[in-house]
Amino acid sequence: MKYFNSSVFPAYLLCIFLSFFLTSCDKTQQKKTVNLDDKINDTELAKYTSDKHHTDSLIFGFDLRSSPQEDARQYLPFLKYLETTTGYHFKLRFTAKNSSIIDELGKDKIQFAAIGAESFIKAKEKYQVNILVRGINSRGKSEYQSIIVVHPNSKIKNIHDLKGKQFAFGDIHSTQGHLIPRIILLKHHIGLIDFISYEYTGSHVNCVNSVMSGNFDACGMQDTMAREMASQGLVRILYTSPYYPSSGIAANKNVAPEILAKVKKALLSFDPQGQHRQGLYHWDKTEMPNGFAEALAQDYAELRKWSISLGLLKPINSTSQNE
Repeated sequence: MKYFNSSVFPAYLLCIFLSFFLTSCDKTQQKKTVNLDDKINDTELAKYTSDKHHTDSLIFGFDLRSSPQEDARQYLPFLKYLETTTGYHFKLRFTAKNSSIIDELGKDKIQFAAIGAESFIKAKEKYQVNILVRGINSRGKSEYQSIIVVHPNSKIKNIHDLKGKQFAFGDIHSTQGHLIPRIILLKHHIGLIDFISYEYTGSHVNCVNSVMSGNFDACGMQDTMAREMASQGLVRILYTSPYYPSSGIAANKNVAPEILAKVKKALLSFDPQGQHRQGLYHWDKTEMPNGFAEALAQDYAELRKWSISLGLLKPINSTSQNE
């Protein structure tokens, strides 16, 4: 879904996204992209994933960060930990293209989800979902940032130079890929109308690839991935946001209290850098590399206000933030 101002040159209309990873409009120049090696063991994937509601399993969904395959490779060992610790059976569910993690939780298609702050805020407002824990970052805090990146050779020197450029966001429901970048831009008096074009690319990987390939001038994305890409010289960090409450694990309102309590206890006991490290896949690249801290809906009050201010959330009930 691409949005253009009337001043867009026709050449830009020739650039479309043909796959998960973006390629340049200039076919004569080879462009760099993030390679995640999407292969996953089919047997494992079939065993621990589901496209249906199973009464004998707790279904776990997730906000897309990289690609469905790469995210699944990270979450499957984590679900095995939850199974061992709680005694419940878990299956992983990919969000359908015509749905969202918000509706999946609200309509009881999944019972638990790894969910970004913005998705949680909307799911809390619409479906009264419960937040259980927040991810702890590499600095030991249950917070994260959004980072705006540009190509290493870009002539863009500061955030004000973004006016009149092409900007890429991640998923429209993403906190680090959309909400926080919008907050950053608004604080610097830059609105969507100030861009030649902008696009929701669907994930952080697609977002950074759009800059690396030269299709877009800048993008707002996850801090961990942005710093890794910058350390490899693939992008340059233009602006880093303040800290905001991080992603976490949420549950729909129909999950029984005894199940909630047991799962929450397991989450708070999760030690991915210590005793539970064995078998995890690139957990250090997630938004909860050091496990989880307890979370409350009121932790997200500031981001909720920004969501309303930016027109991303229409409050249904002024008391929806109560615990």
